[in-house]
Parts: sequence; structure tokens; C-alpha cells
Amino acid sequence: MRTASLLAALTAVLTVTTACGSGQAGPAGAQGGKTDITAAMYPLQWLAERIGGPDATVTALTKPGVEPHDLELSPVQVAGIEETGLVVYVKDVQPAVDEAVEQHAAGRGLDVASLVKTIPSSPSSPSSAGEQDGGETGDAAHDPHVWLDPSRMATIATKLGDRLAEADPAHAKGYRDRAAATVADLTTLDGEMSRGLSGCSSTAIVTSHAAFGYLADRYKLRQIGINGIDPETEPSPARLAEVAKVAKQEKVTTIFSEALVSPKVAEVLSTEIGARTAVLDPVESQPANGDYLSAMRQNLSALQTALGCS
Repeated sequence: MRTASLLAALTAVLTVTTACGSGQAGPAGAQGGKTDITAAMYPLQWLAERIGGPDATVTALTKPGVEPHDLELSPVQVAGIEETGLVVYVKDVQPAVDEAVEQHAAGRGLDVASLVKTIPSSPSSPSSAGEQDGGETGDAAHDPHVWLDPSRMATIATKLGDRLAEADPAHAKGYRDRAAATVADLTTLDGEMSRGLSGCSSTAIVTSHAAFGYLADRYKLRQIGINGIDPETEPSPARLAEVAKVAKQEKVTTIFSEALVSPKVAEVLSTEIGARTAVLDPVESQPANGDYLSAMRQNLSALQTALGCS
């Protein structure tokens, strides 16, 4: 991997360093009596800010509008990684991060996908409800986009709160209380999506890349990804023809594109089958307006329109 890619890896993490408020020795990098958290990508930033609250300082490494798969780090960011207390990341989303954790934060990395039950990146039976047809999915053994299921995000929130409480006992109650409040909000969102996506006339969603497997799994939808897990992968003509055929058979009315990925392929496909296009946000970057919860509710609205939900 290029030096730049390795540098891009080292700070694309959620780095938690805990202060020594009780007088005991804390993790390296703790400063000013607060937990220092650096978020690899927006969903982790959102969780860190909610759970860390006034007991933490959160720095985001993936700027708004930047595709997180393309994240590269500066030498200054890389230099700080060896002194961090805990590295929280999502394996197989940012390959440079995976390498950085392995080489520079052994024993201090926390892959949030390891905290929840994962689903395969390539299902064996894509016609089944809740499974996704990802097409050219790449090498990931599982789909890493765990944050697109609010119920899994709730589990991650609880476990992150516990991890911070254990590392920083002086502020343990605050971390756990804020984690519980975050879980309550995520549970409310999950209920809204469950009710809103029941009784739809269709369950097939055609997406520009196969990021929505967990959403489909949770709400009994079927994802048909034009691209695979990697949004930069160009679909083959054969893949486009296959998706077009399935979309016609399923009477798909909407082809979903994303804000950070070119809509060209989705537009071509929509023209081919006589469908419209709409945006479905994988919430990989901070929304222009609102937060994780509001972005997911906008996704719910877009899906209800596309699927003919009552």
C-alpha cells in the first residue's frame, strides 16, 4: 500500500483516550481530564458525541462531503495514533484504517462490526426477503455497513458506552446514561421504520452500491446493488443488464443513487426501465442538514414513496 494510503489509515479511526480523573494511570494520550475521541467516519462521530458528551472531546477525520472509502491521513494525524488509548473503526470500509490498526494499534483496536451479528456480503439466495444481491462485492467476508440498522447501532452504542465507562471510571455513569438515551432514540427510530416499511406493495430496492444490506435485512426488503460493497467499482455491462432485467420483473419504480457518488449509472438504468431516480443516503458522511437520525428518517420517506407503502 502507498505511504499515503498508510497515512490515510492511521487516524481514520475512532480513537478514544481516557483521562486520569481518579488519579490512576489512564490510556496514553489522555489530556485535560476528558476522553479524547477521534471519529473515523460520521456514524462513529455521531455516537461518540452523543455518548462522550461533556466528558469527551470528539474530532472527526472524515470531513463532510468526503467519501470515507477515500480517506487519507496527514502525517500529523498519523503521528498521534501510537499514543491513543482505544481505536474504534469499521473493518472493511476503509482499508487503510485496517492496516493502520494492525500495524500501529495492536490490542487497542475495536471493530464495531465485531460487536453485532453481521450478514454476508454475497448472499447464497438473493431472492429471499431480507437478503441482498450485491453483485461485484469485492473481498469482504461480511457487509461492513452495520450502522444502517438502528437496532444494531443501539447495540454498538451500549457496548461503546460500557467500554468508555470501564476505561474512565470517574465518568462511568455519564457515559452509560448517555448511551442509554442514545439507545432509546435509536429504538424509537427502529420502530418508526418497522411500521413505515410494513404493508408495502414492493420490497425490491435498486441501489447504486450495495450499502443497504443491513437495512434490507432488518426490514425484510431485498436490495439489488448495481455496484458491490465498494462504491467506486464500475459495474460490468452484464451486471447492468442483469439488474435491468430484475428491476423490470419486480416493477421497480425508483433507482436509488447517493449524494457522494456519481448518479450517472443510476440515471442510465432508470431511463432504460422507465423509472425515476431518488437519493438513498448510506449516512457515511455527515448530512448537510440534520444528523444520523434525521438522515435515516429521510431514507424512510424515500423508501415509502418508492415501495408504495401504506
